[in-house]
Amino acid sequence: MTKTAFCCSLLLICSTRLIGQDAPQQSLKLTTAVELAQNNYPAIRAAKASAAAAKAGEDLARTAYLPHVDLLWQENRATRNNVFGLLLPQSVIPAISGPQLTTKTYQSAWGSAGGVLASWEPVDFGLRRANVELARAQNAQAEATVAVTVLDVSATAADLFLIALAAEQSTRAAQAAVDRMQVFLGSVRVLVDQQLRPGVDVSRAEAEIAALRNQLIQSQQNLSIARINLSEAIGQAGAAATLDSGPFLDLPLMMPSPPPTAQQTLPGPPDFGLHPMLRVQAAAIETVRAREHALDRAYVPRFNLQTAFFGRGTGARLDGTFDNSRGWYPNSGNWAVGITITFPAFDFFGLRARRRIEENNERAEQARYDQTLQTLTAQDARARAIIDGARRIAENTPLQVKAARETLERVRVRYEYGLTTVVEVADAQRLMAQAEADNAIARLGVWRALLAAARLQGSLQSFIEQVDRVEKKN
Repeated sequence: MTKTAFCCSLLLICSTRLIGQDAPQQSLKLTTAVELAQNNYPAIRAAKASAAAAKAGEDLARTAYLPHVDLLWQENRATRNNVFGLLLPQSVIPAISGPQLTTKTYQSAWGSAGGVLASWEPVDFGLRRANVELARAQNAQAEATVAVTVLDVSATAADLFLIALAAEQSTRAAQAAVDRMQVFLGSVRVLVDQQLRPGVDVSRAEAEIAALRNQLIQSQQNLSIARINLSEAIGQAGAAATLDSGPFLDLPLMMPSPPPTAQQTLPGPPDFGLHPMLRVQAAAIETVRAREHALDRAYVPRFNLQTAFFGRGTGARLDGTFDNSRGWYPNSGNWAVGITITFPAFDFFGLRARRRIEENNERAEQARYDQTLQTLTAQDARARAIIDGARRIAENTPLQVKAARETLERVRVRYEYGLTTVVEVADAQRLMAQAEADNAIARLGVWRALLAAARLQGSLQSFIEQVDRVEKKN
């Protein structure tokens, strides 16, 4: 092997190893997760596509103002036998024109026809405008649905981010509990080897470690599922990413909670008029009203101004003979101009029934609007109560951790001096692990409550601004 070939082979091996290495996982922030969800989640794309279709429907309704033009060209080979008499409208027997001749034959001749027909409705009594307004209302409803979808997807992604972060903190607390118990097991073995403690203490400590490891495995499983749920919510199912805790392990910038005996005055419920869910319901009501208006304009005469120019050609002669040199193109032309007035008199009964249907649909949509407003108001009250409770818990958990840590230290000292049993130490270890997990999750509980409150306001902007303020402070 030459020197050049050896260098090329070495370079190829090094490149292959570098390519085979796993790419470093990206650090995912909550705001980034929300942006990814808004850009990638299929439900948003589907809602936007539906809104675009509704917008196209509005454009389609406007085309009713344009004239209607039909073009026709026909070539045929047919016989010329004709009969007098009426033929009811149907789509099977072709029409034939001309006088009835005394002779019948199955000989055929060429025929042709071509023409143009233009029609326009000069007066519609507001029907076309009503249909345009109906399409516009449907478009507004579709756009409001997009806003609801974006809000739901964004809030879900942010909430799943906080849930995954809470699962991560729980896993760390479970790992810390296992590590502490492992250290304690070493101390127990030393005391047992020196015959200062019975051998059963080692078994009990090992049983406690096994139980803590099971809890750690369960926490790791919950963390994996939480990350999978988050990756699905941001439209990148299966993607791996590390979570950037940002300011969420600290309390948000809030006023300190009042004493339990103090009278707390909560602000009134916000104005939900601009909430996307209410906008959807309001648009649904307007859509029904637009259909009612269109039905009111439907029971009117229809005026159609029509003009036509057409021609026909045939190889059949009036004396019953045929001329195959003729009929290839229209050689007899006609033009016409006129107005057609139609009035569907008996449509009144069907339109009246449809009007009653839409009136009841309007009542139903109005009831749904009222129900949505009631739900948002009640959820807002619950969210404020949850925020207050979560804040109180988050302020209390540091005291819980401090007391649990002091208890564990004292119990371990008492155990080393033979003043207590391994059971009491195990209880103190569990108390410490629970206190650490509660302390980590409590702060995230406050953030999740704030997120839920922002979602009820119809926008996550206030929540994102709160996150930015805490980050700048830190």
